[in-house]
Amino acid sequence: MRVVGLLLLAAWGAEAQIPLTKALQRVAEEAAVFQENIPKCLTQETMTQTASMPPSRFHPSIGAQAAIVPKPRTVTHDVVSEYSVGHLKGSDSTNLYEFRQVVSVDDKPIQSADSARRALTLNLKSQDEQVRKRMLEEYAKFGLVDVATDYGLIILAFTKRGLENMQLEPAGTAMIGADSATIFAWKQVTETGGELEFHGRVAVRQPLTGKLWVRTRDGLPLRIEAAAEYGQGDKKIRDEGSVEYVMSSHGFLTPVTVLHRHYAGGKLMTENRYRYEPFKLFAADAEIKFDTDPQPKKNNPPVTKK
Repeated sequence: MRVVGLLLLAAWGAEAQIPLTKALQRVAEEAAVFQENIPKCLTQETMTQTASMPPSRFHPSIGAQAAIVPKPRTVTHDVVSEYSVGHLKGSDSTNLYEFRQVVSVDDKPIQSADSARRALTLNLKSQDEQVRKRMLEEYAKFGLVDVATDYGLIILAFTKRGLENMQLEPAGTAMIGADSATIFAWKQVTETGGELEFHGRVAVRQPLTGKLWVRTRDGLPLRIEAAAEYGQGDKKIRDEGSVEYVMSSHGFLTPVTVLHRHYAGGKLMTENRYRYEPFKLFAADAEIKFDTDPQPKKNNPPVTKK
């Protein structure tokens, strides 16, 4: 029994190692397929935000309640949006960005899903960066704070081009569900392709560090973790994200969940959880009424792999 046990451990240990070069070759391939096909897709995104907010401005000035020191509030919001990915005017043709149209906030309808899809169509066609800024301004109008964007596209940092600006090294093994995973620590050496954040009217891009989880037996990306730090006044700001990917029915990876946490001075201030319905391919799913062109396309473009 001891011998069998040792042999099983040795076999598992052998499976839990995959060469870095082999893993990155598979990851870069999947990133290229994702880059080619994700702009052809649409899904519905549900974001749940839990944020620590300052105490209410209302505070009794007389009576027993006046002596009680107000405490910070915890506020939760649920936002459902139509979600897709596209380009911006003047940007590199390989750069992709997230676009959203809000359908409901805290179960209160803002617009119908069909109206959101039509607006999303126009936004994607305009390729206007102002559209994305207005989207974040709209979030603020609904009471949302510390919204980070484009985490679901983090796999694009691992294209062949992106890997040229990155350092990686083995960081152990673990399990994700029933899959054995090999972990690699990674670090961007330039700000190119880093996290894009909006602070007021200023857009800031931060270089990222994190961990890449790949399936041990074939190098398929399963999870990507990312973090960025910067100073804001006398506080240290840190953002962390973790994206889970699954293979879609269309033959390429898509995000299924994103977890984003925002820290200020070491304290967790905001947690954003994003969940995605299965992605639908415009040309393949006839029920999607997305394109404003009334003439249906007869030839469905194939999913391409590079």
